[in-house]
Amino acid sequence: MQPSVIFDLDGVIIDTAHYHYLAWKALADSIDAPFDLEANEALKGIDRMASLRWIVARSDRRFSEDELAVLAERKNHHYQTLIADMQPEDIFPGVRDLLLELRRQGCRVGLASVSKNAAFVLDKLQITHLIDYVADAASIARTKPDPEIFLTVAKALGTPPEHCVGIEDAAAGVEAILAANMPAIGVGSIDILSRANLVVASTQDITPRMIFALAESVK
Repeated sequence: MQPSVIFDLDGVIIDTAHYHYLAWKALADSIDAPFDLEANEALKGIDRMASLRWIVARSDRRFSEDELAVLAERKNHHYQTLIADMQPEDIFPGVRDLLLELRRQGCRVGLASVSKNAAFVLDKLQITHLIDYVADAASIARTKPDPEIFLTVAKALGTPPEHCVGIEDAAAGVEAILAANMPAIGVGSIDILSRANLVVASTQDITPRMIFALAESVK
């Protein structure tokens, strides 16, 4: 039985991090909260409301829950405007071929993203048909590093967690994969993703053979 493969979205399939940064930066500036690229790194793998609370905590201003909801919607609207012109060629090199090959070899493929815009992005990239199940922030109660989102995808794919392989670019995501009892492939810096079973510099370095070998090695 081939393993099921569960991908994160941002930083693994496409780089939407810059668009998130621009939208969060505009919001932070509007409420006088200090925010820069280094601060943005702290939000990797964290859902929208948790990210918003992290930002507003750095402001001297205080907000009600209703005001926070308005701020979250404002940020999301700005982000959606920024990604509206996304094209299929914006997908990371090698990802489309990897998805096609995994499906050819009989693997089920899932997406575990804390972005509520995941389905929109997949549609823009024209790869919705290559993903068997998508779980996003609306699908879960607890965000990464809690394993809930990866366990949700595994259940939907009909695959025991130990027969799945997770792929993430954030430390919180790697922790979520491991907590779900799955082997983890980290995409990015080994200094940040050292807990992953395997770390690659970019998604295009991942091959089906690599995924199958990792799945076998941790049985």
